[in-house]
Amino acid sequence: MATYACTSCGMSVNATCGACDKPLVDAALIKDDGSTVQISECPTGHGKIKSPLCCGADMSCAV
Repeated sequence: MATYACTSCGMSVNATCGACDKPLVDAALIKDDGSTVQISECPTGHGKIKSPLCCGADMSCAV
């Protein structure tokens, strides 16, 4: 399951798919310029999300 954590305050979030209730899995999206964006995606193909924000910054997740 994707668990995002804030490095500033320690808040953490577990993510599941709203359509099938399966835990989202960690992944990375490679942009056209070669940079990567950390995401979580539904293992059954319902979609993907960018990491959430906390304390004004992206929360991190071990990929």
